Amino acid sequence: MQHSRSTGIIIARFQTPSLHEGHLALIKEVEQHHNKIVIVLGVAPVKGSRKNPLDYYTRERMIKQQFPNIIILPLSDQKSDNVWSKTLDELLQTTFPHETFLLYGSRDSFIESYSGKFPTTSLPPVQDYNATALRDAISDKVLDTEAFRAGIIYNTYSLFPTAFPTVDIAVFRNDKQELLLGRKPKEQAWRLPGGFADPTDESFEIAAVRELQEECGNITVSAPVYVASLRVNDWRYKHEANKIITTLFSTNLIDGIPTPSDDLAALKWITVKDIPQLIENGEIIDTHIPLLTKLIEKMAY
Repeated sequence: MQHSRSTGIIIARFQTPSLHEGHLALIKEVEQHHNKIVIVLGVAPVKGSRKNPLDYYTRERMIKQQFPNIIILPLSDQKSDNVWSKTLDELLQTTFPHETFLLYGSRDSFIESYSGKFPTTSLPPVQDYNATALRDAISDKVLDTEAFRAGIIYNTYSLFPTAFPTVDIAVFRNDKQELLLGRKPKEQAWRLPGGFADPTDESFEIAAVRELQEECGNITVSAPVYVASLRVNDWRYKHEANKIITTLFSTNLIDGIPTPSDDLAALKWITVKDIPQLIENGEIIDTHIPLLTKLIEKMAY
């Protein structure tokens, strides 16, 4: 077949453990029309996500293993499609200043988002290969190879250190004279109700109400009021780069009887003025002493 003098540009992500038949068919189809081929790999701003688990270098090596002569370039995602299109054009023109280009896409391709100046063409997928489904199918598959273990370590070290958000809730009654504390199974000391914020929570306030109802049953409280945010020296993360930062809220019991559930084994009301003595007696879990100390400071204002 006659080859075009333009350079064939494949815009894709290749977020799969290997090049599947759809990828191979796309590359081979472009090879029939161009002597020179460039693959531009999209690079997401979030590292190591479920949608984009493989970094640029890993995908480059995967492609080069079967197509060592193909040039591969990275292109960062942009919030604006227009900015992304301009960046793509500049990348190609700067890297190959005297070339003309034809841009190729396939399944869920870039073409609808592209507003640059180069011509595009869409190739139909050979089969219904879905990268998300392929990733899901192997997401819990454990291999007994050194390469598999090395890949896990590589990915873990590539991630940004994370601050995990939690919420803790101080529930008062009797005009803030009494405070609700909970105790987890296998623990003797007491703590405030709370837990990790979920990605589905619209705000930390909503997370606080959700956690409170999960741990203390169907009670009605006033709107949570922000008290403070603090890093928690949780023993689980003592030697980790990742840490926990909690947001402390206060609220007032309006109706209902708190009942321990979820990961709380017991609940009890204490008198607020007794908090310093409870801390001195070792009856408060160490990670919640700073929270209760901050709470008392705020109440003294």
